[in-house]
Amino acid sequence: MTDFANEDARAPTPSTRGGLIGMIARLHHTVFSAIERATEGWFTGLAARFAFASVLLLYYLNSGWQKLGDGIFGFLSPSLGAYASILPPVMEQYGFDVAAIPFFPWHVIVLLGTWAELLLPVMIVIGLFSRIAALGMVVFVIVQSYVDINFHGLEGQFIGSMFDRLPDAVIFDQRLMWVFILALIVVNGPGKLSLDHLLAKRFR
Repeated sequence: MTDFANEDARAPTPSTRGGLIGMIARLHHTVFSAIERATEGWFTGLAARFAFASVLLLYYLNSGWQKLGDGIFGFLSPSLGAYASILPPVMEQYGFDVAAIPFFPWHVIVLLGTWAELLLPVMIVIGLFSRIAALGMVVFVIVQSYVDINFHGLEGQFIGSMFDRLPDAVIFDQRLMWVFILALIVVNGPGKLSLDHLLAKRFR
């Protein structure tokens, strides 16, 4: 009888179990509230911009640079590759003769696409009008993915699908993560360590 009494005395009661869980919950709240306060206003935007710079800045700058024409005014006359990359069906329609393609809207689209590929990534990284730049890049990635699927032969496992347990498809894995990083900047801004923050303080 005594053994059973001692065993019951040692067993955790509902109140002690609740106390332990409450202590863990309070510790969790204290630690992560402190982290949240320490990183508030600067970390998310900076981390998103850093991730974008690490993964995509040179990718897009290199791609945009290759679309420029020759000479100092090459930014006004994109290369043949720019048209083939951005407007493959239009190029085919006009026999791959750039001179035969109407200026509006097709030349304008190629010009804007080339400039966007060079300017928007830089604006995001330095944090200048970064919400607009990030929104523009979201649109750019969506259009890029549409062109890759419909005109550059991307298909099957390279497209992938959401919730398919495979993490390496170009569209529904890689580019979905790209869009998520950009959406963080659109929603939360670039953070305090940015030119946008300096401009906001200057013209407030």
